[in-house]
Amino acid sequence: MNEEGKPPRTLAVCDVDKKHLAAALKKTGRACEGYSDFRQMLDRKDLDTIHIATPPHWHSLICIAAAQAGKDILCEKPLTRFIREGQAVIDAVERYGRVLQIGTYGRFGAQKLRKLFASGVLGSPVTVRVSPRTGYNWKVKEWSGKTSYKPEPVPPELDYDFWLGPAPFKPYFWHRVHASFRGYWDYDGGGLSDMGQHYFDPLQYAMGKDETSPVEIEAYAPPAHPDACGLWGRVSLKYDDGTTLILESGEWGDVEPEEVGKYLAIGPKGKIVGHYGSAKGSEPAELMEQANRFPDPPALVNFETAVKTRRQPGGNPSVSHRSVTLLHLSNIAIRLGRKLTYDPLKQEFAGDDQANRLVDLPMRAPWHL
Repeated sequence: MNEEGKPPRTLAVCDVDKKHLAAALKKTGRACEGYSDFRQMLDRKDLDTIHIATPPHWHSLICIAAAQAGKDILCEKPLTRFIREGQAVIDAVERYGRVLQIGTYGRFGAQKLRKLFASGVLGSPVTVRVSPRTGYNWKVKEWSGKTSYKPEPVPPELDYDFWLGPAPFKPYFWHRVHASFRGYWDYDGGGLSDMGQHYFDPLQYAMGKDETSPVEIEAYAPPAHPDACGLWGRVSLKYDDGTTLILESGEWGDVEPEEVGKYLAIGPKGKIVGHYGSAKGSEPAELMEQANRFPDPPALVNFETAVKTRRQPGGNPSVSHRSVTLLHLSNIAIRLGRKLTYDPLKQEFAGDDQANRLVDLPMRAPWHL
């Protein structure tokens, strides 16, 4: 436990790979204790905060267990592996009075963009483009899974069964674990899940969509593999007010013409030239000046301040759930290969059992929400 005014100390680390655990202990020093089971670590009363850096298929369960154990939580992105988990995390954090910050701070630098959208100078509806041309690298090929491989012996240092945890059992293959797990639906969602929360969280905040989700989702992609994440070209996510997010990977299929694709945001009254969530200029030029006349948005609370004051931080579980929902909706559309209709209030697809099966995925026993 940290004394007032003292810098935080790392008292415990946990990993199911003995080599990784040994490396972490060497880095943190003798005052740190190592664990192979996060539940034993959470039993300690001298730990105030927990940093979750596991693959995403473990995020929700450890977040919930940490909240139950009275710990505040810094969780790496994406917050969850599927949509239903998000509400369970929100409920646990609220029930036990804890603080949670997602491990991306993009919205803390998006206040200028938030003011621009809130001012209404672009008009409505607005189309926002998230593509390499506007500064976003989706890493689609980098995080694609392998579609054919032979099972291998599990390394003796790895507790593979615990690594899998709530995920379905699949024979061990080196590319499924550790650094390349993102390429498989069982644990993550490819480059879209790797980068999605980084990109969506500040844009969702800027657009004023922290309390809702898109109602129509459509993907342009080749047929998806049932196990391995693969290529996609474009995803369109439309809100009920007409606001639309267009994602372009630049790694498959065609792209929008340069005269359209270079703009971060286009509205009926003007266009924003931007790069990775920052407004660099506008057409017409006076739009930026007009927006600056409006008041600044309320300041966001960072994780350290939130822990001290018990106020929820900028990347709290509620808004993080809505931003991670964007990437989950996109991946569901990619996997199913058809247009989808989503209900942001019920957080399910209207009359679509096939899509809803990807909203609330089963967990391998004995793990459950």
